[in-house]
This record gives sequence, C-alpha cells and structure tokens, in this order.
Amino acid sequence: MIKMWKRIALILLLVASFSLINPDIATAAALKDFADTNDGYQFSYPNGWVQVKVANGPDVVFHDLIEVSENVSVVISPVPGGKSLPELGTPSEVGYKLGKNALAPEGSGREAELVNAGERDVDGKKYYLMEYLVKLPNKTQRHNIASVSVSRGKLFTFNASVPEKRWPRIKRMIEESVNSFQVY
Repeated sequence: MIKMWKRIALILLLVASFSLINPDIATAAALKDFADTNDGYQFSYPNGWVQVKVANGPDVVFHDLIEVSENVSVVISPVPGGKSLPELGTPSEVGYKLGKNALAPEGSGREAELVNAGERDVDGKKYYLMEYLVKLPNKTQRHNIASVSVSRGKLFTFNASVPEKRWPRIKRMIEESVNSFQVY
C-alpha cells in the first residue's frame, strides 16, 4: 500500500515538473476539442466547461460550471454579397463594428473598447483577432477576445468572455482556445 502511494506521488511530481518546464503541456491538457462538421468549424474549450443551449442565440455556447459567466460561443452570420474577410474591412474596422453591434449595442448600457486587433493565416484562411475591454452597466468589466473568419459565404465569430478580475489567471487558456478556432 505504501509503495502504491509513493508511485502516485512520483507520478504527480513528474506531471507537475513537466508542467512547470513546459506550461503549454498544461494548457493543452486543460482544453477539450469541439467540432461542428455540419456548419464547418472547430475549436478547443476549457476542460470542465459544459455546453448549454441558447434559444435564438449563438450556434454553440460553452461555459464554466463554477464561474458561469465565463464562456465561449460561436455566432454564424450571412456575409452580404459573398464578400471575403478583407473586403469587410481591416481587423480594426471589423473589430469596431463587432464591438458596436454585438458586444455593446446601442441601448445595452455596455461600452466595448477595442484594445487590440490583428490577423493571422491558418491553412490558407484569414482570421481577424480582436481583444476588448467591456464595461457593463453595473460598472463591472469583462475581457473579450474574438476570432472571425469567412467561409462559404458566412461570417463565423468565435468569442470568449471572462470577468476582468479573472482575466490574469486564465488569460493563457482563453487565448489558446481562441487561437484554436478554425473554419472549413
């Protein structure tokens, strides 16, 4: 019995050591994969989060079991005139529109400040990445990161949202989740 506990302790020590040496291993282990082959997208989300159904809302939503306001979601919208992502605007222009129309629409009492916008290419697809600080009517703040891409005449928006007070703690995991988003 003592031998078994020593082995368990040694295994836990090794796992912790590898996590400290290469934190990406710990992050990767903390994410689970989701794919919607009908709509053509996939992403990774934090382990321990659950999928919830939202009527007349995003295509899919996952949220934390304990901090239920921490979530990731995918919204699919038609693209006018079959435009490409660059034809919709630069990352900053698209980010401004997303913040104004989706994160802080008129009358919501929310304010969305675009703090960063960029782009990346993955397997020939262009993605815009936007980071926001969102102020809610009750004066609390949230951190949102979005990844958008166009595929098959549709705009896919992957959004991750967490309370600002938790952002420093889970930033890396949320960024990994957002960067995992792909359309096909």
